Amino acid sequence: LEAKILKTALKLTAHLRMTNFFKAGTAAAIAMRFDGSLLEDRPRSLFPVIPHGIYMVTGRGFYGFHIRFRDIARGGIRMIRSASRQVYSRNASSLLEENYNLAFTQHLKNKDIPEGGSKGTILLDLGDQNLDTNGRDSFNKYIDALLDCMMPQQTGIFSHLPTPEILFFGPDENTAGFMDMGAYRAKARGYPYWKALTTGKSTKLGGVPHDRYGMTTNSVHQYVVDLLQLLGVDETKITKVQTGGPDGDLGSNEILIAKDKTVAVVDGSGVAYDPNGLNREELIRLARLRIPISNFNKSKLSDDTEAFLYNIADKNIDLPNGQHFKTGVELRNVFPQLEYCSGDLFVPCGGRPATVNMGNIHTMFNSKKEPKFKYIVEGANLFFTDDARR
Repeated sequence: LEAKILKTALKLTAHLRMTNFFKAGTAAAIAMRFDGSLLEDRPRSLFPVIPHGIYMVTGRGFYGFHIRFRDIARGGIRMIRSASRQVYSRNASSLLEENYNLAFTQHLKNKDIPEGGSKGTILLDLGDQNLDTNGRDSFNKYIDALLDCMMPQQTGIFSHLPTPEILFFGPDENTAGFMDMGAYRAKARGYPYWKALTTGKSTKLGGVPHDRYGMTTNSVHQYVVDLLQLLGVDETKITKVQTGGPDGDLGSNEILIAKDKTVAVVDGSGVAYDPNGLNREELIRLARLRIPISNFNKSKLSDDTEAFLYNIADKNIDLPNGQHFKTGVELRNVFPQLEYCSGDLFVPCGGRPATVNMGNIHTMFNSKKEPKFKYIVEGANLFFTDDARR
């Protein structure tokens, strides 16, 4: 074991191109920049394409990565929270792979623009999952550490790279509200391109807020519109299940622009289901307030005995079909596998990567071996694994 640890340390050192570890003064967090060839001896099934650069960032209250596939690349920063120690362990064990896959997916999305794809991840420590405290602080430290490496001369650190690092960041899960802060932090540090550092910031800084203008949702929902038009299906006549709730930018805008009958919404806070369709006015109210589905007014459910609303704080849940769940968290996590998760259209607008995988793809079919959905349009990255799609 000691030899393996030593060999790993030697390998990391050989691929290290820059770090703020030796910065004069105290660094907000430690950033280490590795060349992409660090992954060359890893299985191509895990890392099919060697990235341009990899950052590992570690600070008090979090750790994470930033991976990009070209020198100039663009993509969001995702902040990951964990509801329990078990969930944290699972998130931590897959963090590098998740970051790589998100960045690689973004790289494929960016095929028609000059920038390559990138992505950042911040995994919050289990002890503090509050976005307004540890989340905000961790994001600031993450940006600060990367700015150290983007400004090596001002920071007083040595770089083995032939050219300066120029990174760009955007909003992703749990970071949409931090884009202005990132730009202002770069300005305070004297970074010359501070206005271009983050996308999705407020209009006063020259940004185009993703949630306000529904940029991602408009493009995702257009797939729905074109698909239904091609098939001659009236959107107002179909039923839909949506993961990712009215508190998210993608989920909220999907609710606001869709014309379907949404029978189920699942988000981090809980599950709402109504076979007659969840009250559209109530969904719109939540979406405009950007609050989660647990705030759905239960009196707005139909009189159908199959309708239900549970949040993650609920205990000893008995569903109408007799299934029992000890907690609302358990119900939320497995809802995509239940018979209630069924309709004409499925639009994942949120959810953890690999929610549907080879181990549970069979749950996307009913007892008659028929698909539970006629159409699926993926809004959330990596919701289905590649082998599950096949």
